[in-house]
Amino acid sequence: MTEKSKIYFVSDAHLGFPNAKESLLRERLLVELLQKMAIDAKEIILLGDIFDFWFEYKKVVPRGFTRLMGTLGLLTDQGITIRFFKGNHDMWTFGYLEKECGVIIHHGKHKTEYFGKKFFIAHGDGLGPGDKGYKRLKRVFNSKFMQWFFARFHPNFSFTIAQKWSFSSRLSDTVEDYTFQGEENERLLHYARRKLKKEPFDFFVFGHRHVPLLIDMDNGAKYVSLGDWLHHFTYAEFDGNIMKLNVYPHAAE
Repeated sequence: MTEKSKIYFVSDAHLGFPNAKESLLRERLLVELLQKMAIDAKEIILLGDIFDFWFEYKKVVPRGFTRLMGTLGLLTDQGITIRFFKGNHDMWTFGYLEKECGVIIHHGKHKTEYFGKKFFIAHGDGLGPGDKGYKRLKRVFNSKFMQWFFARFHPNFSFTIAQKWSFSSRLSDTVEDYTFQGEENERLLHYARRKLKKEPFDFFVFGHRHVPLLIDMDNGAKYVSLGDWLHHFTYAEFDGNIMKLNVYPHAAE
């Protein structure tokens, strides 16, 4: 039997964008990857924005993503721990993913240890200097009133509006939004460096940025930006000692 000894990280699949056909192609690739991870995975960490938009009503959940949902349920049934970090596009989870798929939901930053190494893990939205407008907007979206108010509308109406809003942020992306622009422009890297001065960590792992990066920091620490499954099809693999950023080979087919 293969030893379950690896920790895997993947983020920013934005399933649902830009249309059902293209989303399904990425979903199938992601499911294929998760099934391969399951061979030796101790934990699989989904680091936010797996869905381009997500909202759970009390009695219904969004249409689609059945391949992913089924795979998550099967893997957790096998005893694999799967952690799901809320991103800025899929923050409105209210119990379905935990109950039906068996994942562990994380609402924000998470500090933990794997194989004696200290990790700081977060989706990454709202962290770091600047972006005050988004930080205010995030507080509004996280409010109980906003969630209650949104749930009052029929899903056919509310999802149409929300998906247009969500899609607009992706369609407005430029090349600079998913390519490396130098360390001085990496907000989350600055955030990690400040945290490292206050508390020792071996790894900082973030989603959100859509740029795959593995950068050496002070005192042997490493900064990991997971990239995405829109342009890069990247994921991280930690074997207890070495952290790797991989490109899924079927992505270009």
